[in-house]
Amino acid sequence: MTTSQRPFKVLGIQQVAIGGTDKQRMKTLWVDMLGLTQTGTFQSERENVDEDILAMGRDAFKVEVDIMQPLDIDKKPAVHTTPLNHIGLWIDDLPKAVEWLTAKGVRFAPGGIRKGAAGYDITFLHPKSNDEFPIAGEGVLIELVQAPADVIAALG
Repeated sequence: MTTSQRPFKVLGIQQVAIGGTDKQRMKTLWVDMLGLTQTGTFQSERENVDEDILAMGRDAFKVEVDIMQPLDIDKKPAVHTTPLNHIGLWIDDLPKAVEWLTAKGVRFAPGGIRKGAAGYDITFLHPKSNDEFPIAGEGVLIELVQAPADVIAALG
Protein backbone atom coordinates (compact mmCIF):
# COMPACT_ATOMS: atom_id res chain seq x y z
CA MET A 1 0.00 0.00 0.00
CA THR A 2 1.37 3.40 -0.91
CA THR A 3 1.13 6.46 1.28
CA SER A 4 -0.93 8.27 -1.36
CA GLN A 5 -3.80 5.82 -0.72
CA ARG A 6 -3.86 6.70 3.00
CA PRO A 7 -5.78 9.97 3.60
CA PHE A 8 -3.73 10.95 6.67
CA LYS A 9 -0.13 10.98 7.88
CA VAL A 10 1.48 10.06 11.22
CA LEU A 11 3.77 13.01 11.90
CA GLY A 12 5.66 11.87 15.01
CA ILE A 13 5.47 11.00 18.68
CA GLN A 14 3.21 13.38 20.57
CA GLN A 15 3.45 11.81 24.03
CA VAL A 16 4.55 9.00 26.27
CA ALA A 17 2.27 8.21 29.23
CA ILE A 18 3.65 6.53 32.34
CA GLY A 19 1.40 5.10 35.04
CA GLY A 20 2.13 4.40 38.68
CA THR A 21 0.59 4.49 42.12
CA ASP A 22 2.41 7.64 43.28
CA LYS A 23 2.51 10.54 40.85
CA GLN A 24 4.69 12.58 43.21
CA ARG A 25 7.47 9.99 43.09
CA MET A 26 7.38 10.08 39.29
CA LYS A 27 7.39 13.88 39.40
CA THR A 28 10.54 13.81 41.53
CA LEU A 29 12.33 11.91 38.76
CA TRP A 30 10.90 13.60 35.67
CA VAL A 31 10.71 17.22 36.93
CA ASP A 32 13.18 17.56 39.80
CA MET A 33 15.90 15.23 38.49
CA LEU A 34 15.51 15.29 34.69
CA GLY A 35 14.28 18.88 34.36
CA LEU A 36 11.05 18.46 32.39
CA THR A 37 8.56 21.30 32.74
CA GLN A 38 5.04 20.76 34.05
CA THR A 39 2.58 22.33 31.60
CA GLY A 40 -0.74 21.15 33.02
CA THR A 41 -2.83 18.75 35.05
CA PHE A 42 -5.84 16.64 34.19
CA GLN A 43 -8.32 14.60 36.22
CA SER A 44 -11.11 12.41 34.89
CA GLU A 45 -13.35 10.13 36.94
CA ARG A 46 -14.51 8.42 33.73
CA GLU A 47 -10.92 7.58 32.82
CA ASN A 48 -9.91 7.06 36.50
CA VAL A 49 -6.85 9.26 36.12
CA ASP A 50 -5.01 11.99 37.99
CA GLU A 51 -2.38 13.19 35.55
CA ASP A 52 0.41 15.76 35.36
CA ILE A 53 1.39 16.85 31.86
CA LEU A 54 5.13 17.41 31.48
CA ALA A 55 7.08 18.56 28.42
CA MET A 56 10.49 18.23 26.86
CA GLY A 57 11.59 20.14 23.79
CA ARG A 58 9.65 23.08 22.41
CA ASP A 59 7.32 24.26 19.69
CA ALA A 60 6.53 21.57 17.10
CA PHE A 61 9.27 19.36 18.57
CA LYS A 62 7.76 19.29 22.06
CA VAL A 63 6.98 15.81 23.38
CA GLU A 64 4.66 15.29 26.36
CA VAL A 65 5.47 12.93 29.18
CA ASP A 66 2.22 12.32 31.08
CA ILE A 67 2.65 10.88 34.56
CA MET A 68 -0.53 9.26 35.82
CA GLN A 69 -1.97 7.67 38.92
CA PRO A 70 -5.48 6.28 39.39
CA LEU A 71 -8.08 8.35 41.24
CA ASP A 72 -9.33 5.07 42.74
CA ILE A 73 -6.82 2.22 42.81
CA ASP A 74 -9.63 -0.37 42.78
CA LYS A 75 -11.40 0.95 39.64
CA LYS A 76 -10.84 0.58 35.90
CA PRO A 77 -9.19 1.73 33.78
CA ALA A 78 -6.16 0.86 35.91
CA VAL A 79 -3.70 3.47 34.62
CA HIS A 80 -1.07 2.24 37.08
CA THR A 81 -0.95 -1.46 36.15
CA THR A 82 1.07 -0.95 32.98
CA PRO A 83 3.94 1.43 33.77
CA LEU A 84 4.16 2.51 30.12
CA ASN A 85 0.47 3.22 29.68
CA HIS A 86 0.29 4.38 26.07
CA ILE A 87 2.02 6.29 23.30
CA GLY A 88 0.54 9.26 21.47
CA LEU A 89 1.05 9.90 17.77
CA TRP A 90 0.53 13.23 16.01
CA ILE A 91 -1.96 12.80 13.13
CA ASP A 92 -2.49 15.41 10.44
CA ASP A 93 -6.21 14.69 9.91
CA LEU A 94 -7.73 12.76 12.82
CA PRO A 95 -11.32 12.37 11.49
CA LYS A 96 -10.04 11.02 8.16
CA ALA A 97 -7.64 8.70 10.00
CA VAL A 98 -10.44 7.27 12.16
CA GLU A 99 -12.75 6.79 9.17
CA TRP A 100 -10.08 5.10 7.06
CA LEU A 101 -8.64 2.92 9.82
CA THR A 102 -12.10 1.77 10.93
CA ALA A 103 -12.95 0.80 7.35
CA LYS A 104 -9.71 -1.20 7.22
CA GLY A 105 -10.62 -3.20 10.35
CA VAL A 106 -8.74 -1.31 13.05
CA ARG A 107 -10.40 -1.49 16.48
CA PHE A 108 -10.81 1.71 18.47
CA ALA A 109 -11.37 1.93 22.22
CA PRO A 110 -14.77 3.30 23.33
CA GLY A 111 -15.15 7.07 23.59
CA GLY A 112 -14.67 8.29 20.03
CA ILE A 113 -12.88 11.53 19.19
CA ARG A 114 -12.85 13.87 22.18
CA LYS A 115 -10.74 16.57 23.83
CA GLY A 116 -7.70 15.09 25.57
CA ALA A 117 -5.81 16.19 28.66
CA ALA A 118 -3.67 18.70 26.72
CA GLY A 119 -6.66 20.15 24.81
CA TYR A 120 -6.12 18.40 21.47
CA ASP A 121 -8.72 16.13 19.88
CA ILE A 122 -7.77 12.51 20.58
CA THR A 123 -8.94 8.93 20.24
CA PHE A 124 -7.42 5.57 21.16
CA LEU A 125 -6.68 2.42 19.21
CA HIS A 126 -7.75 -0.56 21.30
CA PRO A 127 -4.92 -2.77 22.59
CA LYS A 128 -6.80 -5.96 21.64
CA SER A 129 -8.43 -7.01 18.39
CA ASN A 130 -11.71 -8.91 18.05
CA ASP A 131 -13.58 -10.73 15.27
CA GLU A 132 -15.19 -7.56 13.92
CA PHE A 133 -11.98 -5.51 14.07
CA PRO A 134 -8.98 -7.81 13.57
CA ILE A 135 -6.31 -5.07 13.75
CA ALA A 136 -5.37 -3.47 17.08
CA GLY A 137 -2.40 -2.42 19.21
CA GLU A 138 -1.36 -5.99 20.10
CA GLY A 139 -1.30 -5.18 23.80
CA VAL A 140 -0.33 -1.50 23.44
CA LEU A 141 -2.82 1.35 23.83
CA ILE A 142 -2.14 3.92 21.09
CA GLU A 143 -3.50 7.45 21.24
CA LEU A 144 -4.03 9.33 17.99
CA VAL A 145 -3.76 13.09 18.52
CA GLN A 146 -4.88 15.82 16.09
CA ALA A 147 -1.77 17.85 15.33
CA PRO A 148 -2.10 21.65 15.46
CA ALA A 149 -1.08 23.71 12.44
CA ASP A 150 2.48 24.42 13.65
CA VAL A 151 3.20 20.72 14.13
CA ILE A 152 1.74 19.88 10.71
CA ALA A 153 3.90 22.60 9.14
CA ALA A 154 7.06 21.43 10.94
CA LEU A 155 6.61 17.69 10.62
CA GLY A 156 4.27 17.25 7.66
